[in-house]
Amino acid sequence: MSADRAVLREAIEHGEREGGSVEFKERLTRAEHLHGGRMESLAAQLRHRVLSGDGEATYVVGVTDSGGIAGITHEAFSESMDVLSLLAEEASAHIHDVQTWAADGVDGEDGLVGVATLRRGAMLETDDEHVVIGTAGHVDHGKSTLVGSLVTGQRDDGEGGTRGFLDVQPHEVERGLSADLSYAVYGFRGGEPVRMDNPHRKDDRAGVVRESDRLVSFVDTVGHEPWLRTTIRGLVGQKLDYGLLTVAADDGPTKTTREHLGVLLATDLPTIVAITKIDLVDEERAEEVTREVERLLRDVGRTPLPVVRHGVNAAIEEINETVVPILQTSAVTGRGMETLDAIFEQLPKRASDEGDFRLYIDRTYSITGVGAVASGTVKSGAVEVGDELLLGPLADGTFAEVEVRSIEMHYHRVEEARAGRIVGIALKGVREADIERGMVLLPREADPEPVREFDAEVMVLNHPTRIGTGYEPVVHLETIGEAGVFTPTEGRLLPGDTGTTRVRFKFRPYLVEEGQRFVFREGRSKGVGTVTDVNPSD
Repeated sequence: MSADRAVLREAIEHGEREGGSVEFKERLTRAEHLHGGRMESLAAQLRHRVLSGDGEATYVVGVTDSGGIAGITHEAFSESMDVLSLLAEEASAHIHDVQTWAADGVDGEDGLVGVATLRRGAMLETDDEHVVIGTAGHVDHGKSTLVGSLVTGQRDDGEGGTRGFLDVQPHEVERGLSADLSYAVYGFRGGEPVRMDNPHRKDDRAGVVRESDRLVSFVDTVGHEPWLRTTIRGLVGQKLDYGLLTVAADDGPTKTTREHLGVLLATDLPTIVAITKIDLVDEERAEEVTREVERLLRDVGRTPLPVVRHGVNAAIEEINETVVPILQTSAVTGRGMETLDAIFEQLPKRASDEGDFRLYIDRTYSITGVGAVASGTVKSGAVEVGDELLLGPLADGTFAEVEVRSIEMHYHRVEEARAGRIVGIALKGVREADIERGMVLLPREADPEPVREFDAEVMVLNHPTRIGTGYEPVVHLETIGEAGVFTPTEGRLLPGDTGTTRVRFKFRPYLVEEGQRFVFREGRSKGVGTVTDVNPSD
């Protein structure tokens, strides 16, 4: 075996012993292992293995009783994990981790062998105080660095070192620019921060989720102008509770700052402004930039609230769609970081669990032995492992029936997820290639009606001339990013105008509801809108 199979080799060498914590299984099936007294017998066996291992057991799947590599198909391995999860639940345990390797399978086909680690106790039940923060700000204004320092408690090296904890693509690390949404989390227990040594380690993130009684997740967006579309997706497509806008003290508010602020405020998201990089300027310059930000907020009808004068409690009590707390920070010296901790530890949760389950898909990926995973933020309601859902709309407007295989939140398996949680949901009954960003997950009993067009009230924030019939911007609604054809009711819309228009998706239908907010853009033209009618032809 190669070096990367050390876990598998160690488990096989340890062997399946009486009174030991290792169990060999070639495969597990619903038909054979979950009926009659078989389930109770296997659950008792699993409970014994967990107790023998002081709370942890190892199940090797895809091997014979003697530990020989048998290899089973991907479908068989997936079913085995489903059965093992049910047995674990019966035994008051849960699957903590699964590792798989390729093996010679049946009839020469590619097969799998895997090691599942099981632990005593049920999966984590998430709390009701999980706050989700969306970050925004111009490139090099320190938002990723600020978040990296918050979640690790580490001071930055002055070169943006802590921002590397958030970037997920190699070219981002190399260039020092974020090109896609990143996610981070830290928490509080008894009022004290619970942080990570290294957010890249799955166990560190899972540990924060497991140990905290209050969680704060960050959706870190993109500051560089070419990726404004991605930033809009992060701010519009997530179930955010608050926004965090960064403005560098050495640079001050920029055009991008104004655009990001416009998106935050257009979506009625209560926002905090952090003046970053205070260590690079003198006190006079810091105050000058703070005054610029205050003027910028007043110009758009908002009331700035300097935290240094009014205090943390006032910021927490007063923050809303019109009152915007401001504070000065430095990830290098630590200035303002404890204040941010104090604010985030007490900010009330805004997202509600009310309504039926709904999740607009932002990302998709496939995991060996698990299958297709749809990732996004739960918009409303709750979902549990085993729930039957609808996925769509597909290109033809229909919905596929799927089942929730498992749910993961920041690399920690959970049994359910509620509104505001950023989760990955493994789905049974669909291929990863068939899932697209902008699709939605709904309860099986829902009766969704996808639409190609809808009516909306819009405000034009910026446009060089006028918007007329046939105007084709990109419409960002939830996680949907699709070209839409505008037909203004009055024939045209001018910069600064508020009016109504028919919007028709150019390529395919989506699930859209009255009252949903959206952003549209085309080149330097930008605007915001609210869906007013999804049945405009009636």
